[in-house]
Amino acid sequence: MRPVIMPIYGTRPEAIKMAPIVKALEASELFDSTVVVTGQHREMLDQVNELFGITPDEDLNIMQPNQTLNSVMTRTIDGLDALFRQNKPAAVIVQGDTTTSTAGAIAAFYHGIPVVHAEAGLRSFNLFSPFPEEANRKMTSQITSLHLAPTSVSKSNLLTENTPAEDIVVTGNTVIDALLTTVDKQVPFSDPALEELATSGRKVLLVTTHRRENQGGAMEGVGRALARIARAEPDLTIVLPAHKNPVVREAVLPALEGLENVVVTEPLAYGEFTRMLSVAHVVLTDSGGVQEEAPSLGKPVLVMRENTERPEAVTAGTVRLIGTDEERIYTEVEELLHHAEHYAAMANAVNPYGDGRAAERTVAAIAELLGIGQRIDEFTQ
Repeated sequence: MRPVIMPIYGTRPEAIKMAPIVKALEASELFDSTVVVTGQHREMLDQVNELFGITPDEDLNIMQPNQTLNSVMTRTIDGLDALFRQNKPAAVIVQGDTTTSTAGAIAAFYHGIPVVHAEAGLRSFNLFSPFPEEANRKMTSQITSLHLAPTSVSKSNLLTENTPAEDIVVTGNTVIDALLTTVDKQVPFSDPALEELATSGRKVLLVTTHRRENQGGAMEGVGRALARIARAEPDLTIVLPAHKNPVVREAVLPALEGLENVVVTEPLAYGEFTRMLSVAHVVLTDSGGVQEEAPSLGKPVLVMRENTERPEAVTAGTVRLIGTDEERIYTEVEELLHHAEHYAAMANAVNPYGDGRAAERTVAAIAELLGIGQRIDEFTQ
């Protein structure tokens, strides 16, 4: 009887990064898998699963209107408690820094089930930024049996925290596996306006913003900065897939009303978003995953945060931290639009995050953890 591995995830970013692992487990002759989703996000989670042809075996469906982090945590642990008793997995896999991932790790630990942490070791070294992600990652690390670090920097962070070296494998980030698979598909846009824009030759500024620590006055400043850019650059189109959180929309969107070269959409399905990334000239974001994806496509990324747990692309020069100051955002975007040398320096298509084989390394490392296989060569930048 083959050991059962249980991937657990609940949000769109987790689904994107877990999908290559789920598919690699399906293809493996060493394991059976039971895929569990919590539904911390609902529609966006389901879109990613559909794109990758994944049908979860179990769905906790915890999402509720105006849910709190505490309610997500408690409902996830309660739901998993019953599943662990029924399925008795040999190991669970959690991904990244969400409340789902930390709840999954805690629930597994209490059942004595080994925890495999994908995308382990990222640190901003500020417990409250990003919030709650930095704390989630650190808590998960404390009860993890196998740390799958995406880069050597992440491995160094774990070693500094006295994590045993033999418990760490540098895999690369599975987001690159997912991106390389998806961008080649050139998924058509469901919105005809975006399809027309993609073939128009117009320069596109792609914007995403949602971070909790930026909500309120900082996001209002982001909206004002975007409005100034739109008025100053009539030949530029700003595309803003608006996060569904009403707090985000109420802060950012009022300043953009009536601007013809600003396209506000619902959140784009992952396939459409990767295509929009490939179309974009510049990316302005506070997202973690976009910091990893856009440099792979040679896109300069301006990050509206004061710090990042993903410093590799900052070091490489393809990502710049600019914070949320209205004037700084305006100035940095304008510089990229009008200074070719500055743009070329940031658009250098370097990829410090992976080579498309992270899922393969993940499955091999789990096989070694369970004593039925061996690791393969680690990812090197």
